[in-house]
Amino acid sequence: MQSKIIFILLLTTVLFYLPAQAQYAQDSTFKRCFVGSSLFMFFNFLPEEKPDFAQLNFGYRLTSRDVVSLEVKTWRYFESLGIPYGEERADPANNFPGSIREVGFALAYQRYWWKGLYTGIHVMNTWQSFRNEANVEIATGFQLFNTYRVGYHIKLLRNRFFLEPSLAVTHRPWHTEMPASFQVMDDEWPKFFFWEPGLHFGFNF
Repeated sequence: MQSKIIFILLLTTVLFYLPAQAQYAQDSTFKRCFVGSSLFMFFNFLPEEKPDFAQLNFGYRLTSRDVVSLEVKTWRYFESLGIPYGEERADPANNFPGSIREVGFALAYQRYWWKGLYTGIHVMNTWQSFRNEANVEIATGFQLFNTYRVGYHIKLLRNRFFLEPSLAVTHRPWHTEMPASFQVMDDEWPKFFFWEPGLHFGFNF
């Protein structure tokens, strides 16, 4: 239910702003640099299984169409990242016997195609801490986590701020061996996850 609400909000936002947006032009309002984050940090206020999510982005506009950025992130999760939306994702029986804390950074590239419409790829290196149900670390690991994103860039307040609703496919191409109790749960699900919503925001300077 929560994912459906997010999707409807993203779609409504894009459709509302679509006619008014224009592609970045290198004029007097053009800003090469930006800092930003994700509004999904509000999920940290959930009463249970809080993700303890934090993200900080530093970006640079190479041209009016090409953007590169560095993203620093950390979060915690309690089930395999490959579980699709639906009953399986909400089923506590699919939870890990604990949680995984990840800390890492991603290099991202965005390409604008038409007005604010863009695609992007994010390649993230994450260091993992496997914790049991008592929140005691039992092992460490590492994984590559890729995100393939399509979204829309919305300019706000005379190009000082922006909002980027998006949808993404995530992919875990490689990771080190997990503890056996985690591995057996993760092996049941694919390494891809489809239609993950995104809602980034930022400040241009």
